[in-house]
Amino acid sequence: MNLPRTTVPRSAAARMRVAALVTVPVLALCVACGGGDDGVDGTKKPDAIADVPDASAASGAGAAKGGNEPSGGPAGRSAFYDTQMKYVQCMRAKGGYKDFPDPMLNGYLDWDKVNEIGSQPGRNEGIKGGRNGVCVAELQAALTAEPKRDQQKDYESMLAHAKCMRDNGVSRFTNPTMSGGNAQPGGDPNPASPAIDSNSPTYKKARQACKSKLLDGLDGMQ
Repeated sequence: MNLPRTTVPRSAAARMRVAALVTVPVLALCVACGGGDDGVDGTKKPDAIADVPDASAASGAGAAKGGNEPSGGPAGRSAFYDTQMKYVQCMRAKGGYKDFPDPMLNGYLDWDKVNEIGSQPGRNEGIKGGRNGVCVAELQAALTAEPKRDQQKDYESMLAHAKCMRDNGVSRFTNPTMSGGNAQPGGDPNPASPAIDSNSPTYKKARQACKSKLLDGLDGMQ
C-alpha cells in the first residue's frame, strides 16, 4: 500500500502504523505528510546517531528496489503477491480508485504511484483501505501475508533514511524506534496532525535523494 510509493495485522510492528492510519484521513501517503515544515527555518535536531550505509549495502544483493522478491520461500512470496492483488482489486472495484496500481513483482505496493494518486485533489481520503474503509480487511490480510522481515535491518534502513531526510532539509523527520524487537517507523512527529508538508519542494527533493536508503517494503512506511 504513499503506501497510502503507490501504500498496515502481521506480527511486524512496523506495519501497525499503516494499519492504524487506514481509519484516519491523512493528507498524503508517505507516513510523513501534512502542512508546514521542511527546513524553512534552517534548524535541525541534533544527530546522535551514526550514519548507516545505504539500504542496498546493508541488505546485500537482495535489496535492490523494485526488482527483488521479499524474504521467505516461493510459496510465501506468491501468497503475498496474490493477497496484495486482492487488495488492489478491491480498491479498484469498491474502494473508489479505479486507477489503483498493481503491486510490484515482489508483492509490495508501488508507493510512487500510490502517492501520486493520493496527492491529487480530493483523492487522499480512502487511499489506504478504500472509501469508508471498504477494503480494510483486504489490506490487513495483505499485511498479514507479508513474509517475515529482518527487523534489525529494517530499523537500520529507516534510521539511515530519517537522517538523510533531516540532512536534506526536513528537520522534523523523526527517527524510527525498536519496540519488542520490532522496528517502528519514524517520520512525521504527529501523523494525526501533520507537521511536515509532503507536497513542498523541499520534502519531495529529500524523498528523491533518500529513497535508496529504504529496503523493499519500507517505502510508504515512513
